[in-house]
Amino acid sequence: MKSKSSFPVLVFFTILFIGTALAYSIFTAAASYISYSIFAVSVLFAYLVLAAIKVANQWDRAIVLRLGHFHSLKGPGLFFIIPIIDTVSFWIDIRVIATSFKAEKTLTKDTVPVDVDAVLFWKVIDPTKAALEVADYESAIGWASQTALRDVIGKTMLSDMLEGRNKISNELKIIIDERTEPWGIRVISVEIKDVLIPSALEDAMSMQAQAERERQARVVLGDSERQVAEKFGEAANTYINNPVALHLRAMNMLYEGLKENSTIVIVPSSAIETMQLGGLAGLTAMTMGLDQKLSGNAKKEEMDK
Repeated sequence: MKSKSSFPVLVFFTILFIGTALAYSIFTAAASYISYSIFAVSVLFAYLVLAAIKVANQWDRAIVLRLGHFHSLKGPGLFFIIPIIDTVSFWIDIRVIATSFKAEKTLTKDTVPVDVDAVLFWKVIDPTKAALEVADYESAIGWASQTALRDVIGKTMLSDMLEGRNKISNELKIIIDERTEPWGIRVISVEIKDVLIPSALEDAMSMQAQAERERQARVVLGDSERQVAEKFGEAANTYINNPVALHLRAMNMLYEGLKENSTIVIVPSSAIETMQLGGLAGLTAMTMGLDQKLSGNAKKEEMDK
């Protein structure tokens, strides 16, 4: 891309104006030939100056060829060339450039077709090589990136590609940088934007992931039940060697049941004998006492209100 500047044009019209004004000032019938000559010379000189003056932007570098051979690298700023003998063949942009590339329907190592989109960030570090060593360095780096991406996909499993994008990006950066180094180009980074897989395979992978989550949930539930059973076993061993503790625990369970639910509880006779409540009379007395206690608590709450 050619660098554009209005400064050479301004110089051209300035010289042309001065020459025209000078020719007009001395124009007479006797000296008309001289006036025309001055005007023609001013036009020719203005054109030569216009062709000789070049201005390169801060991010541009100009490749100057002299009679077809490389002469110099110019820029940034104002520089001069010899018209007709020297030519500016290339204007090289040395800023960071982003290039998008992709690989469509490329088989992975486990023969799964995928579409991969990526972005390459690169810059020219040697404008001379970029102009002289390759015909079109922008197209060349695009094709080099695409072929490198296909090579990496063919050597990678689908699962590794979906989980390790950073690893693939780093591998691509190394490969592309090696290919473009002789062209004076440095690869800054490669970013994988998206990996598209067939919809049928995507549904199958979703079902597999759901089944795996259900399996893990059942494993966790089974492990929880095992732990609860172990704790119950430890509690049973404690109560076997301590009948008083078992009796107190049974009384507490019965009390909690009566307090939370109702005053009528059906308890097997074997449990009554185990708790040593003294038969039905003892159970009835305990129930009445609990009722009186609950009634007293209710009256107390009403008085507090």
